[in-house]
Amino acid sequence: MKQILVLHTGGTIAMKENPSTGSVSPDAKNPLTDAPIPLPEDVQLITENIFNLPSPHITPERMLKIKERIQKAYQNGIDSVVITHGTDTLEETAYFLDLTIGNWLPIVLTGAMRSSNELGSDGLYNFVSAIRVAASPDAKDQGVLVVMNDEIHAARYVTKTHTTNVATFRTPSIGPIGMINKNNIIFLQKVLHSQYTDISSASGFIPILKAYAGMRGELLEGLAHLSLDGLVIEALGAGNLPPENIAPLQKLLDAQIPIVLVSRCFNGIAEAVYDYRGGGSELQKMGVIFSPNINSQKVRIKLLIANNLQLKKDELVDFMQQ
Repeated sequence: MKQILVLHTGGTIAMKENPSTGSVSPDAKNPLTDAPIPLPEDVQLITENIFNLPSPHITPERMLKIKERIQKAYQNGIDSVVITHGTDTLEETAYFLDLTIGNWLPIVLTGAMRSSNELGSDGLYNFVSAIRVAASPDAKDQGVLVVMNDEIHAARYVTKTHTTNVATFRTPSIGPIGMINKNNIIFLQKVLHSQYTDISSASGFIPILKAYAGMRGELLEGLAHLSLDGLVIEALGAGNLPPENIAPLQKLLDAQIPIVLVSRCFNGIAEAVYDYRGGGSELQKMGVIFSPNINSQKVRIKLLIANNLQLKKDELVDFMQQ
């Protein structure tokens, strides 16, 4: 008998709509708890309501609590884990677990874009799909997965792309790594494994700054007066900044603040291509770390983990560029 631990954390999948106002809010009781679920004959669910929170209330400290619960479950012989989660920060929790647990056992996150009593609610269907994927032998060694809308995505690359559409979770460039059919779970590709590393704390102040046309240096000047543990910059294009930001950026680097750069573009990677004032080539020579293939919110999670590992400079660069 395959034992699957289900961790409910809240989110739209656990909410209800007020018919008179149209507003959606947490329900006192998770509607999935008593829902009829068709399970494979060889699957047993062990269900826990670890949180009942909207996903904007999920913090790295709460992600750490989920990680520790999964590690304990693994030591007790659990075969797979399914996590229901609000969609706003689902990709960050998924990536946090991918970096800190990885391939120990199949871990599948899912959620919903429509609450349990809305017309066309997708929560129960996504939940059943996630259980099916977690029970599949092919889910082993695939890293942490996100299952939504009949698609399987790798935690490393998936992102929320639409505010309300049920097909919101997408993987730019490479697409989903698998699909869910009526009778089969089909994996189409594998992703590169991340470096898995355990942490016992998740503290740190690491903001994200998005570049824009006409951006001057005041924001970076202001950040220099704060006790930062790191900074993530969504830069222009392939990885460039307006030139007025170079001097305050250098002050942060001189203060030994690790700065990691990604592109604000939806597709493609950040790389040091342009050799002009504020161009990526100059930024890289200054000591800015380029993260080539994940978005800013995931880079922040990775830098937060690096901060709690207390990595030295060369180790940090290697870790962030993997």
